[in-house]
Amino acid sequence: MTGLHTDLYELRMAASYLRHDLNASATFSLFSRRLPDRRGFLVAAGLDEALTFLEAFSFADDELAYLRDVHGFDERALAALAPLRFTGDVRAVPEGRIVFADEPLLEVTAPLAEAQLVETGLLNLITFQTTIASKAARCRLAAGDAELIDFSFRRTHGLAAGAGVARASAVVGFAATSHVEAARRYGLRPSGTMAHSYVEAFPDERAAFRAFAGDFPVNPIFLVDTYDTPAGVRAAVEVLTELGWSGPAGVRLDSGDLAALARQTRTILDTAGLTEVKILASGGLDEEAIAGLVAAGAPIDGYGVGTRMGVSSDAPSLDSAYKLVSYGERPVVKLSPGKVTLPGAKQVFRDPTGTDGDLLGLHTEASPPGRESLLVPVMRAGRRLDTATAAEAVRAARDRFEADLAWLPEPARRLTEPVPSAVTVSSELAGLQEKVTAAVRSGDAAPIARR
Repeated sequence: MTGLHTDLYELRMAASYLRHDLNASATFSLFSRRLPDRRGFLVAAGLDEALTFLEAFSFADDELAYLRDVHGFDERALAALAPLRFTGDVRAVPEGRIVFADEPLLEVTAPLAEAQLVETGLLNLITFQTTIASKAARCRLAAGDAELIDFSFRRTHGLAAGAGVARASAVVGFAATSHVEAARRYGLRPSGTMAHSYVEAFPDERAAFRAFAGDFPVNPIFLVDTYDTPAGVRAAVEVLTELGWSGPAGVRLDSGDLAALARQTRTILDTAGLTEVKILASGGLDEEAIAGLVAAGAPIDGYGVGTRMGVSSDAPSLDSAYKLVSYGERPVVKLSPGKVTLPGAKQVFRDPTGTDGDLLGLHTEASPPGRESLLVPVMRAGRRLDTATAAEAVRAARDRFEADLAWLPEPARRLTEPVPSAVTVSSELAGLQEKVTAAVRSGDAAPIARR
């Protein structure tokens, strides 16, 4: 993994730290300052890829030459960067768990230059997948018992993003993805129907459906709205009847008044005795559209969700931050208006009943009775602690999400006007914040006891 997957200022700061022997252990905290509009929660995601990034972080000879020739890094700086690897520890909220604003998604403790250099990559990976997982989770809440399929790949912002969306949506319970490589990589169920071009290439819909069912006899799904949707459904019925079909099959609606067309489609299928044939809907769907179809009683068995989930169209990013909270023995703060940070390594203590909200405290605090600690060790000395495969990691994250979704208080689950669970600062953390702030304002940078 190239060490140039970072911002230039990170490299300049790291080189300067090393030049001035500022390389004591530092802790950085990655968190979201606030939730996007209409979000009652976030779903932690991206950790597995973030740990892969940390394990592989290094500089190749040609990259060092580029820093020398183009950016003017001197030989002393290059000599310091050449052997640099990430050797630190990471504590994090496991993927799939639900979190709120100001709660660390992860904390990195490493020599200062190392911890600084990985900022950009970690923010990129964690922010993106957490953004997508949180959007996809809202679709999951809207859909009820219906299946959800990731149809986003062709509209995501790059090939890597497409795989990331497939993974993040699987974490929150999407049943399948159209992205074949992501399905292979993460052990997901691939799903595909046909395009309008396939139907148009044949003389008529019946010929197209007949050919498709013959070539792909396992659960064929026919796209029925190329010309006239009811006529397309009847063509599918004729083909299935002609073939004596008895296995799983489906029809896909991709345009028009989906609720009305789904009811009409269900009637046509049931009248023909094809009560087991499923109806899949797609076409510009998001959680609001899905919720509207569910509220209208549309007999839709599954939803293909694409662009609006794949780019999280209403909230395409998070106000995430990666901030230094301690250096050596000294807890530190940022006091910029609107961007004040809390000092010291943190822990989130959760009430399993959901009644009292989360407690944000110091990592050194004892867990209050009856509460669980969300951040757990995931990397030590630059090596991950969990050696699960990519597919196993997704399955474990999905199990955690299912448990947390059942726990999530109803106000935070709402699609409209959600109310996030309260996050309270512990008295110990509040006390340290007061001491460090006072020391900064007085110009006294001496170490301050954390307890």
